[in-house]
Amino acid sequence: MTTIDWHELTHAYGSAEDIPGLFQRLGGAEDDEVWQELWSSLCHQGSVYDASWAAVPRLTDIARGTAPGDRHQAVVLAGSIVVDTDDPRREEYASEIAELLGVARASVAEPGLSADLFVYLLAAVLSFEGEEFWAETLEGVNGEEYEVECPECEAGLFVAFGQFGTFVSVGDYVTGPAKESTAPRGELTPAAPGELTGIGARLHGAAVAHGQEAVARALTHVFGRGRCPACATEFEVARQIEELGY
Repeated sequence: MTTIDWHELTHAYGSAEDIPGLFQRLGGAEDDEVWQELWSSLCHQGSVYDASWAAVPRLTDIARGTAPGDRHQAVVLAGSIVVDTDDPRREEYASEIAELLGVARASVAEPGLSADLFVYLLAAVLSFEGEEFWAETLEGVNGEEYEVECPECEAGLFVAFGQFGTFVSVGDYVTGPAKESTAPRGELTPAAPGELTGIGARLHGAAVAHGQEAVARALTHVFGRGRCPACATEFEVARQIEELGY
């Protein structure tokens, strides 16, 4: 940290001169507030800056327990910073990314993780491995929905698999017209775990292996099949998520 001229670097709000002070405040009663500031400055709505990358070594120290702070927060924030596989700085920080990958893999295996934290840590594993798309997209599992388009009629669809039920709706089923009980809804059919392949099989397998039953169940819907209420076309949910690009 002392070899970096933070005054010369920028983050979401301008000069990054405040970043060393924020890291120094970690390890106390203000941690939640400090992490909020670090996230807002270094990874604002998914955008990263030169100061974000400069912070990766310190986040690595926190993740491996040699600097104060929440290891999980450090892993997840670092994963969000380095997720762009086309960014040449991934090579510059290759040793830190490799170390963070080891910590992230160990972290997802920890007992007692909340479902939300497990998903964020699993996304960090994907980021460090270079699986950019699902690293950025996996948080939809925590939101219990994905927005997609029907491959036939191009209707905007919500694929829901949470507290409101499991279905496909045209439009917002929480606040829009689609929330009405008379609004048409399409079937959402989960994939059989044994039929999952590729990234779907891997993610589902990780959730099962680490006792994350709710996450595993959600993933069968993410990699299952939906039916458009507007035109009755059946589609692969994950493929449409990928088509939309998120």
